[in-house]
Amino acid sequence: MTATKLTTEGLAAKQPSRTAINLVIAAFFLLGFFVGRTRQLPAQNLVDAFSHPKDVVDAYHQWYYDHFETTWRNTTWLGTEAEKYPPDMWVYQEIMYETKPDVLIEAGTFKGGSALYFASIFDLMKHGRVVTIDITQYPNLPQHPRITYLLGSSTAPEIFQQAKSAIHPGDKVMVSLDSDHHKAHVLKELQLYSQLVTLGNYLVVEDCEINGHPVLSSFGPGPAEAVAEFLSTNHDFVQDHSREKFGLTASPGGWLKRVR
Repeated sequence: MTATKLTTEGLAAKQPSRTAINLVIAAFFLLGFFVGRTRQLPAQNLVDAFSHPKDVVDAYHQWYYDHFETTWRNTTWLGTEAEKYPPDMWVYQEIMYETKPDVLIEAGTFKGGSALYFASIFDLMKHGRVVTIDITQYPNLPQHPRITYLLGSSTAPEIFQQAKSAIHPGDKVMVSLDSDHHKAHVLKELQLYSQLVTLGNYLVVEDCEINGHPVLSSFGPGPAEAVAEFLSTNHDFVQDHSREKFGLTASPGGWLKRVR
């Protein structure tokens, strides 16, 4: 009796419950219904439904920008605040490795996190140096043998000359502009520092996202507008949209490559 009871209970335990069977049947029914419905949709609707349309990317971009306290203002490199989007940091290192600049000039040091990041990439490459500029000298800036700090406005003649003097004959030069984001200032930076960027290297204009591209629509003319005006007369640079491959970037339209 006991042996027979145990065997019966064991077999029963191995049988799927009626509830589970019903759930499986319901799941297959819903799946079949969904597939049937999607087959009736026009092809473009299917593309819209299963791809990542710009409005979805822009909505995420807006959320990421608005939640700055936990997103881009909460981004550090080796403990130092960087205020860079992680996808952009990844793209920077790809560009640096591909083009191997001898000098990277950065306008907009802030706390020094991005300069330290660039120097760290150069460390891995065993080559390169960083010249970074800001009107404010924040305390506890990271010290690194590859970093030179310049204090002053990036558009001041004496600061521009100091940055230019850091370039040796034959050096390949890359530039990142991330200081005052108002159009007039960025345009002046573009006119100055574009002269220093060597053929095949990049001039990156940060924060082209603001003034409604797609964030902070109240800002007024800024980096994106400065880039548009700059490119209308300077044909040595092209916008490299392939560098926006991750969707989220602070520099939409701002990855400028020197091609002539």
